[in-house]
Amino acid sequence: MNAPLFRQMLKVNLKGFSNYAFGSAFYILFMIWLYPGIADNSKALNDLVEALPSGVTNAFGFQGGFGSMESFISGEYYGLILPLLLSIFSLMLSTQLMAKLVDQGSMAYLLSTPTTRGRIAFTQALVLTCGLFFILAVTTGAGFLGYAWFIGDRFEFDASRFALLNVMAFLLFFAIAGVSFLVSALSNDEKRALGISGAITFGMFSLDLLGKIGESIDWLRYFSLFSLFRPSEIVLGRDDVLWQAALLLLIGLAGFAAAIVSFRRRDLPL
Repeated sequence: MNAPLFRQMLKVNLKGFSNYAFGSAFYILFMIWLYPGIADNSKALNDLVEALPSGVTNAFGFQGGFGSMESFISGEYYGLILPLLLSIFSLMLSTQLMAKLVDQGSMAYLLSTPTTRGRIAFTQALVLTCGLFFILAVTTGAGFLGYAWFIGDRFEFDASRFALLNVMAFLLFFAIAGVSFLVSALSNDEKRALGISGAITFGMFSLDLLGKIGESIDWLRYFSLFSLFRPSEIVLGRDDVLWQAALLLLIGLAGFAAAIVSFRRRDLPL
């Protein structure tokens, strides 16, 4: 790792990290604040959910209903909004850390210093990982604070399942970030890198969504990393997440490793 570069990249991107992190924290606090009112009408809302087609409830993570706070949050936030938020973050930052520097010529200045391509790529990968960790750490902390502030002892809250939900979210986007970082490391053009990464990420998101809506096409989910993150099943304790966590970790590590190796060996237009 190149420590001066790491510190500089963190300094440059700290505002962006904070915007995503505190935006996520605000939204989850808002969801927790709303929950007591939702819980008072949970029976009527659960009856409404049961009346919906199974594809709709699967697609938007309503399988757990509104019986617990973590079930409500998993469907309302972790099922759709957080994946979109972190997808955008992963795509934008991975492109900025590699392809943008090559495209604008800034990479030539970095390589003129007494360091290697491998150390630069590893440092940038570490910055991206730290950004994801920071956002989800703030989100997790906000969830526990929200419970203490707005819920107290009025409703049950399974802290371990909520923490596991955030760990799995981190691993999902560690894998997605690894794939996006690989695309960025192989690209000379910022817009092309962003377009390819976006097509892959949102393509997988769409495949997962379509697979959840229709049972006849549920096989589409096998082509999506998002199928390895099932918020409603995690909070209900129905999902055996160990193999999914291991697979996401391996995919992320493989993506970052391939990016570092490829960046070291490829020709750069410097």
